[in-house]
Amino acid sequence: MKIKRRIIEIDQELCDGCGMCVPACAEGAIEVVNGKARLVSEKYCDGLGACIGQCPKGAIRVVEKEAEDFDEEAVVEYLRKRGKRAVFASPNNWPVQIRLISPNASFLKDSELVVISDCAVAVYDDLKNNLLKNRPFLIGCPKFDDADMYVDKFSEIFKNNNIKKIVCVMMEVPCCSGLPMILKRAMELADVQIPMEEVVVYVNRF
Repeated sequence: MKIKRRIIEIDQELCDGCGMCVPACAEGAIEVVNGKARLVSEKYCDGLGACIGQCPKGAIRVVEKEAEDFDEEAVVEYLRKRGKRAVFASPNNWPVQIRLISPNASFLKDSELVVISDCAVAVYDDLKNNLLKNRPFLIGCPKFDDADMYVDKFSEIFKNNNIKKIVCVMMEVPCCSGLPMILKRAMELADVQIPMEEVVVYVNRF
């Protein structure tokens, strides 16, 4: 049955068939056929658009239209046949990687934004219960990722979304100290002042 919902649309004129969007789709909804990326089936696409940030040609966008409803059971069976195991989670938002997020994502509007170093995500056991309730969150590494790209991305986010507060979560290690600096530079570039809380995660070594 078709319903009106969000789903990706691939511009066949812009697509050059590079295939970078294929591994970005956890549901396996995209394949390259005859040199062009195409949806395998509408029911495999969750409409969240994790593939968008991987397309170098800007050929993918999320639209709202009549389409088959997303079917988790069908995705599980489809991936099982391809030798993959599928599990489903319920994050506050998707994508969660800083480099993949659209500055115009609807879940950013008027929000309290949590920005987390990827190492902190791995070791902070109670992160979801303590800090992530009803807040969108973005994950990245200030040491190994492109800091200037982060500054530009957050600047656009801050300009477009009326962010109410930032919670910056980082590890005690020196390389994580770059994360609040990036956020402050982005605020300067966007010419905004946003209250920011810094949360430092210490590793219990005893």
